[in-house]
Amino acid sequence: MSNLKKKIEEKLMTVYDPEFPMVDIYTLWLIYKVETNEQERNINILMSFTTPACPMAEMIQEMIKNTIAEIAPDFSLNLETTFDPMRSPSMIRDEDLKKMFDM
Repeated sequence: MSNLKKKIEEKLMTVYDPEFPMVDIYTLWLIYKVETNEQERNINILMSFTTPACPMAEMIQEMIKNTIAEIAPDFSLNLETTFDPMRSPSMIRDEDLKKMFDM
């Protein structure tokens, strides 16, 4: 894993879905994939929302853009949204579930 990708993933752990303010979007498994290409200076993020009708979708995407710009301001960012597979609580990693309930 590149150092930049690791920094991005760590930084995404500081972004919260306003409807679930106790858990970050990375832990909620809203981020499916992070790809970086340092040569071409771009970042691709494949993500989802808790529901296709998420009322906070634009706000969350804007928070992601602002957060990534803090650590990679000269990179282009492509945010792609998918619902395939449809995000479900069963996608949350066991270690993250434990953290969620230990809070």
